[in-house]
Amino acid sequence: MANLEVIGLTKKMLSDAIDQNTYWKDNLAPMPRSKALWLVSNSRIEDDEYCGVIGYEDKKMISFIFMFPDLVNTSTKEIKKVYWMISWWVHPKFKDTVLGTYIYNEAVTLSGKQILIKSYAENVNTFYEKQPFKVIASRLRHTLFFSLDATMLIGRFKFLKTFKFVLDRVDATTYLLVKWLNKSSFKKSTKKLSYDYMNQIDDETWKFIKPLCSNDLILKTKEYVNWQINNSQYMQTPLSNKFPYKALQTGISNNIHIHNLKVINENEIIGFITYVINFNELNVKYFLVKEEHNYDLCVDALIENLYAVGKKFIFTDDTKLSDAITKRYRTIFTHKVLKKGLAHNETELDVENFEMLNQDGHFY
Repeated sequence: MANLEVIGLTKKMLSDAIDQNTYWKDNLAPMPRSKALWLVSNSRIEDDEYCGVIGYEDKKMISFIFMFPDLVNTSTKEIKKVYWMISWWVHPKFKDTVLGTYIYNEAVTLSGKQILIKSYAENVNTFYEKQPFKVIASRLRHTLFFSLDATMLIGRFKFLKTFKFVLDRVDATTYLLVKWLNKSSFKKSTKKLSYDYMNQIDDETWKFIKPLCSNDLILKTKEYVNWQINNSQYMQTPLSNKFPYKALQTGISNNIHIHNLKVINENEIIGFITYVINFNELNVKYFLVKEEHNYDLCVDALIENLYAVGKKFIFTDDTKLSDAITKRYRTIFTHKVLKKGLAHNETELDVENFEMLNQDGHFY
């Protein structure tokens, strides 16, 4: 590996890179520029703290680790800073070299070994079994399909591409049939509801959210939640084939955005829901309900929103929500996969339980 260079990317360096358009000139960027702008707006990150590590060979990016600091919600209320390690990419040309491990160890060192990982790909399972990490939380990741979703089927089974025309027709018919069956389930219950959509939460909404997040692994404040759900992190590209670069992180699409809403019944907030739309996917970030007797009503509100935006599957790490949906509504099938949350052995976590909720570390 000639002319290899590994750079720790601080918030200040990322801010300067945005001004100089450093990473968004070539075909592949470490993250969308919109995601970078969103990231540097986070007041929890100091200018000298790290947002990633980039490896170059002859000025070309060959590896990237996306990471940034966050605050743990400790029982003593003492501020504990940890680093989320969001993703780890190495160019295929270097996958069998020591580069991946080298840049990984560099990221661990720069974080002071205060690392949290929400989930990781199965192909690196063996790697983590040999590293000084411990499992702190396990959960199921659910994908609930409300149609056959021809695009996803072809993505998993390439030979089906020949039958795309037929699959599209079957997919459309299945979607309409399931939609017809499901609409009858929420039509009456949601008639009395109203939805207050918002770009940023206000004091009244934060008053509802705060107690429901008080025991989360990650410290939630009004400012933090507003940052986490800010739509500025996504970039819609109507002519995506004309867009000059692709990015390693999610955030660029001809159809990607976030919806945040209060569910209101008789002038009272009964739920708060945030979801990201990306093509046919509805990805749930927050699903908060104060009173248990209102839970099913908020599930109905989510499904009404699903059909209002015309999406075909729901993606969530919230098992209670997934089970409630499948109990009340028709789906084609549900895919479940076990995901493990990790912490470095030297990461200081002063919390009584290590449950990693859907909204913890959800930076899609």
